[in-house]
Amino acid sequence: MSNSADSPQAGSSPVRMRRFRPVRVLTVAVFALAGLIFFTSFNTAKGTNIRTDASLLKLSDLIQERSHKNGRLGESNATLREDVEALAERDDGSTKAEDERLAALEGNAGTQKLKGEALTVTLNDAPPNATAKLPGYPEPQPDYLVIHQQDLQAVVNAMWQGGAKGIKVMDQRLISTSAVRCVGNTLILQGRVYSPPYKITAVGDPEKLQKALAASPAIQNYMVYVNVYGLGWKVEEEGAVTLPGYSGTVDLHYAKPVE
Repeated sequence: MSNSADSPQAGSSPVRMRRFRPVRVLTVAVFALAGLIFFTSFNTAKGTNIRTDASLLKLSDLIQERSHKNGRLGESNATLREDVEALAERDDGSTKAEDERLAALEGNAGTQKLKGEALTVTLNDAPPNATAKLPGYPEPQPDYLVIHQQDLQAVVNAMWQGGAKGIKVMDQRLISTSAVRCVGNTLILQGRVYSPPYKITAVGDPEKLQKALAASPAIQNYMVYVNVYGLGWKVEEEGAVTLPGYSGTVDLHYAKPVE
């Protein structure tokens, strides 16, 4: 028998139970999500038009500005290094044999100027409207028409293989820790950015250097793209040239784990 307090009494109004409506809750959630998206978009844009490439242009300008700054710092560092070396040579207490050994080490390290017969290789992108010049080859993809990192590395490696005493890429001397890296269609070398055409100059026996270039499998593959799609390739004997000494930092920089 049920308790009278649990039973509805005669003449009283029935209690209406509210039904749970998922549609109403879903509508509220959609409006809340839309508000969050609008707020995030406003906070990201900061009053700018995020549909344009302005941010990319600003990044490109920043990279160029930093590249020029690094170039100026490199020139300043080279001047300071020459001043320090001049002061050290006045009276450093070393013997003639020690001075000669130091000069030899500096020459091998690439920090001193180097004069001699030189060979220059120039690489350049193909025309943007290039087509296949020989039958049996597909029409070019955009990737076929630009200079890649491996192309530059192939030339540098072949020149070392050919007995180069020193190598300059664009206006910078290479040393043992130099890294020839490409990002997109630009070359990044020792903190500075370059666009094609790329010039690589090596001091050494021009005949041996040319033979090493011709014997390189990677360059042989590159020459296929030269002949078919028009990538730039020029080899010139420069006569006597003077390569600059490396003037950048010689400290090694590497990633460190976060403690």
